[in-house]
Amino acid sequence: MSQLLSKVEKTLRHHGRVAARRMRAAWWDVARPPAHRPVIVLGCSRAGTTVVYKTLSESPQLGTLQRETHDFWVDLHPLEEKHWETHALDAADASDRDRDRVARHFYSWTGRSRWVDKNNQNGLCVPYLRALFPDAVFVYVKRAPGDNLNSLIEGWGKPDKYSTWTERLPAKVAVDGGRYTRWCFFLAEGWRDYLNAPIGDVAAFQYQAINRAILDARAGVPAGQWVEVFYEDLVRDPVAGYRAIYEGCGLDFTPGVEEHCRAVLSKPYDVFGEIKLDKWKEGRNRERVEQVLERVAPLAREMGYEL
Repeated sequence: MSQLLSKVEKTLRHHGRVAARRMRAAWWDVARPPAHRPVIVLGCSRAGTTVVYKTLSESPQLGTLQRETHDFWVDLHPLEEKHWETHALDAADASDRDRDRVARHFYSWTGRSRWVDKNNQNGLCVPYLRALFPDAVFVYVKRAPGDNLNSLIEGWGKPDKYSTWTERLPAKVAVDGGRYTRWCFFLAEGWRDYLNAPIGDVAAFQYQAINRAILDARAGVPAGQWVEVFYEDLVRDPVAGYRAIYEGCGLDFTPGVEEHCRAVLSKPYDVFGEIKLDKWKEGRNRERVEQVLERVAPLAREMGYEL
């Protein structure tokens, strides 16, 4: 009986949420409140963007879907329309229709006009996002190349979680001699050149492609709308690191948020094993990472790392 009651309660809660979402969507259709200073998290895949997104989602001042939005954004501009070249979008791709669809989507789900968003192609789309929301605040999460490359390689080993529309991808993937047969994470221009490359080369390509795009876009964003953070600082001192992010976004660092940050390193936010710095030096991918580190070193220095 108790299990039946539990199922009934879950069903009622689900229907209640659906009804509330439909009511908010109907209200948006009438009032059309615009998005206001959305917070958009940027960074390479496996750079720590998920934990930053989840921690910003703790803010009572922001709406959040509590999930990534890859499919939603791709539906606005299907990859087929760009001949599967890249996830990147520029200002010319922005439209009033897109602006309204995004604002309505987040409002109907969260009831807020100010919200936080994160997905692994945001970093390729800053000019587009700026054109949609000129008042947006961008939070750029940087991670040292050794650990980021190592985590990208690990992610490629989990295609069920990170593969990119593999069933529709118009290319045969045989990375690392065929060890990896499903393309993972985002598509950046030139990705087809790596269909048969060593996995370390693929990781280096992705690290460079998205961080390069973000750095190039940074100059077009007002300083007051741009927040940069080293992932390593968030590991060394989460409270101080996240306080700086919150302040940069104009958000209150409440006691509840601070309590969350004190325990954030123990939360299982998309982490492979123990959270520690320079983990790549002790892992199974050390040789692969070492082979490409020099290739990404100039970009890493531009990001603020001393190698």
